[in-house]
Amino acid sequence: MGKATGFLEIERKERTYLPAEDRLKNWNEFVVPLTEPALKDQAARCMNCGIPFCHNGCPVNNIIPDWNNLVYEDDWKNALEVLHSTNNFPEFTGRICPAPCEAACTLNIEDTPVTIKSIECAIIDKGFDEGWVVPQQARVKTGKSIAVVGSGPAGMACAQQLARAGHSVTLFEKNDRMGGLLRYGIPDFKLEKHLINRRLVQMEAEGVSFKTSVEVGVQVSVDSLRENFDAVVLSGGAEKPRPLEIPGYELTGVRFAMEFLTQQNKRNAGDEELRAAPRGTISAKGKHVVVIGGGDTGSDCVGTSNRHGAASVTQLEIMPKPPLKEDKAASWPHWPLKLRTSSSHEEGAERDFAVVTKRAIGVNGQLTGLECARVEWVGGKMQEVPGSEFTLKADLVLLAMGFVGPIQTGLIEQANVALDARGNVAANMTDYTTSQEGIFTCGDMRRGQSLVVWAIREGRQCARAVDLHLMGKTDLPR
Repeated sequence: MGKATGFLEIERKERTYLPAEDRLKNWNEFVVPLTEPALKDQAARCMNCGIPFCHNGCPVNNIIPDWNNLVYEDDWKNALEVLHSTNNFPEFTGRICPAPCEAACTLNIEDTPVTIKSIECAIIDKGFDEGWVVPQQARVKTGKSIAVVGSGPAGMACAQQLARAGHSVTLFEKNDRMGGLLRYGIPDFKLEKHLINRRLVQMEAEGVSFKTSVEVGVQVSVDSLRENFDAVVLSGGAEKPRPLEIPGYELTGVRFAMEFLTQQNKRNAGDEELRAAPRGTISAKGKHVVVIGGGDTGSDCVGTSNRHGAASVTQLEIMPKPPLKEDKAASWPHWPLKLRTSSSHEEGAERDFAVVTKRAIGVNGQLTGLECARVEWVGGKMQEVPGSEFTLKADLVLLAMGFVGPIQTGLIEQANVALDARGNVAANMTDYTTSQEGIFTCGDMRRGQSLVVWAIREGRQCARAVDLHLMGKTDLPR
C-alpha cells in the first residue's frame, strides 16, 4: 500500500465539466480530466481494505486497490495491465458506468469514496496515448470458428476474448457500424465514437472479422450459422421498448427514445438526414419536449433535446422522488436509492416525480399536450390522487421507460431457444448455454436491460464457457 494515511490527509477531488453554455454548442465530451499529480493523490486515498467491497460492487470485479497503488507509485503501465486483466474496455466504463464500485467503497460511509471511475479512465486514456494498448494475437490457432451475433459491449468482449484464445471469430451486426448500444444508443457527448473505432482496429488485428448490415434471422439464417460455425453466441440487446398504451399514443410527436437518440448519433457520424426512417426524422428544436422515464436513457434525451435547442424540457417519473441522501446503515455497500442529478439535468430541465400520464392530446393528428395526474403509493400499490390532474404543453414526447426484453421475431424465433419468464433467452451464468446445443447467449439478451459493465462481464464469462465447450479446457479468465 502506497500511503497508509492518504485517506486521512487528502480530500476527495473529482473531475469537472466544461460550463453548460459551452458544452451545449456541440456534441463533444466535456469532462475535464484531473492532472496526473491530482490522480496520484486520489489514488493514495485508497485504504487497501482488508475486505475490498469495491471488488464486489464492480460487476467485472476490477482489482481496484492494486491499480490505485500502482498509479500512486507512478507505475501506469502495470496499472493498465491490472485493469485490462478484468475489463476489456475500461475507456467505456470509465465514461458511462454509474460506478457501483464507488458506492461500495469503504470511504463512501462518509460520502467521500475514492474517485475510482476517474482513475480507471485516466489509466486507459494514458495507455492509448503512450501506445501501450496493442493487439494481443493468439500464438496458436485452434481451428474452431464462432459466430457472435450482436456487436454491443457483450458481443465485443466475447469476440475479443475468443479471438485471443485462438479461435476464428466473426462478429455480426445488423446496423451499418459496429458497436450496438455504444454506437447508436449513447450520445456522443457521453461517449465519442472514435473510442469504439480504435478498439475495433485492435480487434481486427487480433483476428476478429466484422459483418455489418447483416441481420441474422433476416439476411442470414440461424441454421446457416450452425452449419458453418462450431458455436454461435447470441449477444444482442434487450431492444423491445416498453410502450405507453394510452389514448393518443398514435399522435405525431410521440416517439420512442431510441429512435431519437439513434437518429442524432447517425447525424453526428455524417450520415444524410434519415428521411427514409419509418416515422420520419425527429427534432426537438423550438419544441416543448416531455421525456417520460427518469433513468439514464431519459437523461440522454434531456441532453440531446437541449443541444437541439428545445423551447423547454420536462422529465417525468412515475416513482416518488428519491431522498437526497441514502440511508447508509441500510444500503452500504450496495447501490443506494437516492436522487441522482446528471450533467444533462444540470444543463436545463424540469423534473417531476410521482406522475402518471393519462392521455396524449392533439389537433389534426399532431401532439399538443399531455394529460397527467399525481400518484401516491399506498400499501405497495400505486393509486391516483383525486383531483390532481394537470396538463403539460408538449410538441414532442420521448418514451424512455425502459425495455421489456429482446425482440423475439427473426433471430430468437429461428434459434428456437427457450425463454425465461421475462422473455429473455434462458441460460445460466456458469456455462451460458441455451436450450439448443452449440448456441450460447450473454448480455442484455440473456439478463435483460442492464449496464454496459454487466454486458462486458457476461461477454467475458460467455467466451470462457464457449472455449471450455469447444476445447475441453480453457485459460480464459472469468
